[in-house]
Amino acid sequence: MHSGGRRAEPAGRKRLRLGHLPVDDLTFAQALEAIATMVASGRGGRVYTPNVDHVVMAHHDERFRNAYEAVDLSLADGMPLLWAARMLGQPLPEKISGSDLVLPLMERAAREGWRVYLLGGAAGVGAMAAERLVERFPRIVIAGTDAPRIDMDAPATSRSPVLDSIRAANADLVLVALGAPKQELWIAEAATDLRPAVLLGIGAAVDFIAGAARRAPGWMSASGLEWLFRLAQEPRRMWRRYLVRDPEFLVIVLRDLLRSRGSQQK
Repeated sequence: MHSGGRRAEPAGRKRLRLGHLPVDDLTFAQALEAIATMVASGRGGRVYTPNVDHVVMAHHDERFRNAYEAVDLSLADGMPLLWAARMLGQPLPEKISGSDLVLPLMERAAREGWRVYLLGGAAGVGAMAAERLVERFPRIVIAGTDAPRIDMDAPATSRSPVLDSIRAANADLVLVALGAPKQELWIAEAATDLRPAVLLGIGAAVDFIAGAARRAPGWMSASGLEWLFRLAQEPRRMWRRYLVRDPEFLVIVLRDLLRSRGSQQK
């Protein structure tokens, strides 16, 4: 198994840092094209969609930071990241969440004949999402679905059967819905072994496609209030993340801002 080292800034692409995490300066359309290019290249790749929680987790979790250092494409998932980037004088063009990206990407997959594999979600949810995708995009090729129990603290050999299934499916694009930080850690470990597949961390997007979970209304997402909708939907599971852990994001951004101003004054 391989985790890879730090990636240089992609050629011709601006990349900023929020806390410890790299974030690529791309529009939604450019992100879709970048993923299509990765699939066409046959070299594989790792795509993450960092949000506020990722920035905070990376501040405390070295393995998570290392997973991000090897990312090929890092797309800002959430308005707070855009606000922070603007404060730092490096504005990003738009929010690109995994949940928004999936359906346009699946439309492209159907058109290009990519083989898509769905990994994660609760038992049966991936199969339900696959059915809905086929209904919406009749030409799409769903190469497989799996909802395995993955423990990133267990020996790597325990995860080999998952890799074997994806390789056997000849997947071009793997949608990984294991939740953070597990999906990023798994992608970082598996990416080299699963080439030429491109691995994309999408969080709860499989649940949304399957209809197993509701997304926030568009106006809440655009206003940076998607977290409030999720907290109202699942208060017992989400309260600690949104009310205890994630406010540290403000401290991290302010530290970045002070560091940036300090370096400018030298």
